[in-house]
Amino acid sequence: MTQYTIPAEGLISKPAHELAAIIQAGEVTSREITEAFLDRIAEVDGEIGAFLHVGVEEALAVADKVDEQVTSGEEPASALAGVPLALKDLLVTTDAPTTAASKMLEGYMSPYDATVVTKLREAGIPILGKTNLDEFAMGSSTENSAYKPTKNPHDLERVPGGSGGGTAAALASGEAPLGIGTDTGGSIRQPASLTGTVGVKPTYGGVSRYGVIACASSLDQVGPCANNVLDTALLHEIIAGHDEFDATSVDREVPKCADAAREGASGDLTGVKIGRVKQFNRPGTQAGVAELIDEAFAQFERQGAEIVEVDCPSFDDVMGAYYIIQMSEVSSNLARFDGMRYGLRVGDDGTRSAEEVMAASRGAGFGPEVKRRVILGTYALSVGYYDAYYLQAQRVRTMIAQDMKRAFEQVDVIAGPAVPSTAFKLGEKVDDPLAMYNFDLFTLPLNLAGLPGMSVPAGKASDTGLPVGLQLIAPAFEDARLYRVGAAFEAGR
Repeated sequence: MTQYTIPAEGLISKPAHELAAIIQAGEVTSREITEAFLDRIAEVDGEIGAFLHVGVEEALAVADKVDEQVTSGEEPASALAGVPLALKDLLVTTDAPTTAASKMLEGYMSPYDATVVTKLREAGIPILGKTNLDEFAMGSSTENSAYKPTKNPHDLERVPGGSGGGTAAALASGEAPLGIGTDTGGSIRQPASLTGTVGVKPTYGGVSRYGVIACASSLDQVGPCANNVLDTALLHEIIAGHDEFDATSVDREVPKCADAAREGASGDLTGVKIGRVKQFNRPGTQAGVAELIDEAFAQFERQGAEIVEVDCPSFDDVMGAYYIIQMSEVSSNLARFDGMRYGLRVGDDGTRSAEEVMAASRGAGFGPEVKRRVILGTYALSVGYYDAYYLQAQRVRTMIAQDMKRAFEQVDVIAGPAVPSTAFKLGEKVDDPLAMYNFDLFTLPLNLAGLPGMSVPAGKASDTGLPVGLQLIAPAFEDARLYRVGAAFEAGR
């Protein structure tokens, strides 16, 4: 079993907040740190496949600018200025291709930056490159990429999760200290669990989606990823905030995530009530995962927290509701990629009709999983089936949100497994879509309810030796609670 874990020494072994501190102290330059990560990418990414594009010159130019500001005594642009980052290839950038890991957008160069990318640039964060994903963020293993699969750095025969497996693998292998992902049904938290990293889905509307290629617009959310809770919190504060270009963006104060993480680092959870959802105790959960989750709750009790069992009966119906809504929105969002308005065009030889060109373009540009979801979503929205499928799914969605609201009347946060098992082998589930969909069972309720969630490493399963993530859930716009409890859990391990 080949592993690519982060070396114990050297620049790439340090947390992002420590790297930022030594940059500002003049002990090392941002260029030196950025070069160290670029060298690591050159060394290991040929086997891991985390990146679709590496922007060497662009990253070093930003690093040099940060170094000039340090030399001239200017205030740092942010708490992470000069520390490089891996960006999921679903956020548009003007200086690098944005493909969504699809042949439909191969080579596409955007005329504008996503709002989150603009915030990263303003914060002085060098972007190392664009990371791999399941095509248009549809998948749970990063095997659906049109270009290559990404491998789990803990075992190259296994998946890193999806859809954001590229970002998670880059973090776990030491190719980047920070990352950006998107989460539609678990695409940040699930890969974080499988790779032993930290990933957060903020409250829906807390981070701008402007410039993010849409998968399912009522579910998608951009979020921060890192190797520890404090780094993730610092990045969260940089990318969060209201954006007038995003109609779903909420005009609220950015949560004080870093302060919460520092408070939690004491390990004291006295007075905190942590919920354990009855419906998360499923018989199909891997023994090694269940064992670590039990240990996590025992640790919380030692740290002073009170454990309360909560009942969310609507969770039993989450799978069907989520995929009807997600696929319906996919069908609508991807209609624009028809070879006429956007995307790859094939078969336009002057003799074919517009309909024939569109059919040929979509047939060539989309992969099997994208086609499956477009077809099923179109069916669910069609005349005669809308009420029976889509409308009913939205009713279940409301019930899930109500169950969560009642739960948070009893507890401060909810904890449980992020995924039911550790990483499965490459190719193991590609021919079984239902098994792949079931892998996201524990992460889906948050997206339907618009709530924030985190996956934080809980250890390695005794039966496979692979990472397991503990999922934490908080009420809407109480993202800071995740960081306090997550940091306390991290400190107590």
